[in-house]
Amino acid sequence: QRQLVESGGGLVQAGGSLRLSCAASGRTFSGYAMGWFRQAPGKEREFVAAISPSSVTTYYTDSVKGRFTISRDNAKNTVATVALQMNSLKPEDTAVYYCAAAFGRTAQDMGVMRGINYWGQGTQVTVSS
Repeated sequence: QRQLVESGGGLVQAGGSLRLSCAASGRTFSGYAMGWFRQAPGKEREFVAAISPSSVTTYYTDSVKGRFTISRDNAKNTVATVALQMNSLKPEDTAVYYCAAAFGRTAQDMGVMRGINYWGQGTQVTVSS
């Protein structure tokens, strides 16, 4: 059974950095696009960033472009790691961040939450002003 587990969240001051990690285990995720989403209190879950199965293509929501970077490591057949490096954090980045996987999809498909097969449990990111 495939499983996504996020880590790396926490409390940081505005302007600081955090690195989120998502461990994807159980069976191979080599054919899956991977992405990050977030949900702030009282708001709907929104797309943040995604990466294609081959790592060739990345896709970001406008509000994080130039500040966040998504990457993945498929080196191990049954365990993949997807990271989200977050720099120049702002209070409006405060949310629960979720890792997601979509089989046979593109990074752009994840931008509209199309075809997502798995979700992680989420990790809290709080940015203080």
